[in-house]
Amino acid sequence: MSTGRDDFRQRWRELAQAFLTLGALSYGGAAIMGIMQAEIQQKRGWLTKERYLEGFSLVQILPGAPATQLSIFIGHERAGWRGGILAGACFILPGFLILLALTLIYATYGALPLMRDTLYGLGPVVLSIFVVALTRLAKAAFKGVWQIVIGIVAGVMVAMTAIGVAGVLLLAGCAGVAFYHSRVIGLRAAFAVTLLIGGYHLLGASALSTPGTPHSSAGVAPGLGDIALFFLHAGAFTFGGGLTVLGFVQDQVVNQLHWLTPREFLDGLALGQLTPGPILTLAAYVGYKLCGLAGALVGVMSIFLPSFILILSVLPIVNRFRELAWIRAAMKAIGAAVIGVVCVTLLHIAPYALPDLFTTAVFGCSIAIMLLWGLTPLPLMVGGGLIGIVSRLRFL
Repeated sequence: MSTGRDDFRQRWRELAQAFLTLGALSYGGAAIMGIMQAEIQQKRGWLTKERYLEGFSLVQILPGAPATQLSIFIGHERAGWRGGILAGACFILPGFLILLALTLIYATYGALPLMRDTLYGLGPVVLSIFVVALTRLAKAAFKGVWQIVIGIVAGVMVAMTAIGVAGVLLLAGCAGVAFYHSRVIGLRAAFAVTLLIGGYHLLGASALSTPGTPHSSAGVAPGLGDIALFFLHAGAFTFGGGLTVLGFVQDQVVNQLHWLTPREFLDGLALGQLTPGPILTLAAYVGYKLCGLAGALVGVMSIFLPSFILILSVLPIVNRFRELAWIRAAMKAIGAAVIGVVCVTLLHIAPYALPDLFTTAVFGCSIAIMLLWGLTPLPLMVGGGLIGIVSRLRFL
């Protein structure tokens, strides 16, 4: 019995060490899952290639953070549900602590010229990273005419209507069912979703956006409960990974709730790009700006909680879950719709990231460097910050 306990404890230590390291050193969004495959599946042999692919497929059709959910999946395979919680928490922790430290520095020195100059150069680099990522995702998402149409329509709906990101993605999923599985079922689902969205707007509820409307009362700041409910919604409705949460959070925090200005959100996004691990740790920055350290902790815990609940709930029935044809059909369309949604988000951010010809040139050069030489985000971010400082010093 003691040997079994020793083996169990050793697995927990191995999980903690492996995922703390991955969380501290992994940059590049989807590339993180490739690093996991090399480090965990190939090098350590904790699960077979087939099983890894099953987990990778599963996290693509769930809302939330795919890389975090994949770490939970691997931890579950290694040491049960406790191992899943440990692996996910260890993967998130380094990025949270690093982003929190950067946020504290930003809060203290953000008004000083050096930090402003650094963020001036970081803005166009951040935008270029997401443009390149979006381009690569579009190649995988647009595999047919209908997916291109769905992507365009989704972007137009987000830009021109009040449906919201979550509502648009739900309707896109219905369209996918209609085009790729069953027209009757897809149309019925679209009708039901349309009624739900209409009811939401008529009743003034927040089922598809946020729990509070602090912008409706002048001088009323959001509390910890507002932050928790908002990020619970963001984590539960974020199909498509980190790029989609960018669209949802930006739309709600900046345009709807007015918790942050566009410039503040872009600065947080820049800090998030300097941070390893999942991009959803951006919730720490937003939470800190609203309610200090407590807000940062509540924001991060709330945005990741749905991922833990979903993956640990679905795993017992994962094989049956993956065989549902209508879910695969819906995700074909949701993936295309994500591209359209993020395009609109990038268009909203662009004027703040590219205020002049110099930052536009930095933006173009960053795209060229990534496409031609495959440079990773971290050195680009460092270079952008240095360029911002040097360029401003020249004009003093």
